[in-house]
Amino acid sequence: MKLLVQPGDGPTPVVKGIHSAKSSIEIVIFRFDQSEIERALAHAVKRGVFVHALIAHLNRSGEDGLRDLEMRLLAAGVNVARTASDLARYHGKLMIVDRRELYLLAFNFTYLDIERSRSFGVITTNARLVHEAGRLFEADTKRLYYESGLSSLVVSPVNARKQLSAFIKGARKELLIYDPTISDPAMIRLLEERSKAGVEIKIIGRLTRKRPTLSVGKLSRMRLHARTMIRDGGYAFIGSQSLREEELDGRREVGIIFRDRKAVSRLVKTFQEDWEAARQFAEQEDQDVSARAARVARKVAKAVTKDMLPVAPVLETIIKEVAGKKTSVDLNAQEVEESVKDAIKEAVKDVVKDVVEDVVEQNEEAKAELTGVSGNGRSRERASAPSRDNGRGR
Repeated sequence: MKLLVQPGDGPTPVVKGIHSAKSSIEIVIFRFDQSEIERALAHAVKRGVFVHALIAHLNRSGEDGLRDLEMRLLAAGVNVARTASDLARYHGKLMIVDRRELYLLAFNFTYLDIERSRSFGVITTNARLVHEAGRLFEADTKRLYYESGLSSLVVSPVNARKQLSAFIKGARKELLIYDPTISDPAMIRLLEERSKAGVEIKIIGRLTRKRPTLSVGKLSRMRLHARTMIRDGGYAFIGSQSLREEELDGRREVGIIFRDRKAVSRLVKTFQEDWEAARQFAEQEDQDVSARAARVARKVAKAVTKDMLPVAPVLETIIKEVAGKKTSVDLNAQEVEESVKDAIKEAVKDVVKDVVEDVVEQNEEAKAELTGVSGNGRSRERASAPSRDNGRGR
């Protein structure tokens, strides 16, 4: 088992894998702009290697780039298939070389994912995993039903929810998570349960709703494109699916659960470095963003309560309806009005502050993506310019 860490390892391991192929290459593509990999695939065909590419029917950028890529690969002699359109996305990223070596990747074959984003991949020669990945490739290529034959290959929407739930439940001491957006209610409940059971949980990414028992940090130095969990320093999951309902139940996503001392140790080390950087970044960012968000929230709360209708008469009427019209109601109208206004102000401030902080975060992510795409110094004529989509089409 070999771990790939991006940025850092770059496209070289994938290119070397293609160059090493003797009989066959099977590759699944969702996004693609790496000319070096494209040239390697074309050269493999010239060497007599059977190259079979399965290309997504759609990504967030649309179809044009993917269809252009299909035509270029066909012209190079690659056997090209297109995924079905029965699922919202076919988002997996993998490559099988000679049916002996599996490259299971969380990153796309793009400059943005490889050079500007934190992401991971694994290379394994485990015969059972390679065989099962081959079964999945054949099923999706032929648009046939796929039934899981190996729990360690995590495939959405087939077995991902079950296997990732079990992975989380198995945590006893520590669970380290990279995930751009965690929003699935059942998964969040599981994380909270493990936290209450004494498991230390750290998340680099984003929870759609803050949970006091879960520690969350924001990746500060680069874009986040990893879906990874490390359990108790011994087991790891790397894949294309976030803990989001759509990615667990409505899209084709592929991941792997494994145990390998060297690979997991490198994962833990990388996480710890990113977590410390996130902590330092958060201290400064919280001061800046929270201060601005708080000012906006106070203004909105004041505007909402300024012309609010009196509450005491309404409350008095409701009490009499519930307790009886002859009930004596002695309310301090001023106290009631002030208490209600204070409660509304606090509620409005909390909601507005969260919204402002979320918008700021999303804008920063969008800016980072635009910088990554436009600042790479490479030609953009290749297929499907990469984009950040917060989980809706990664």
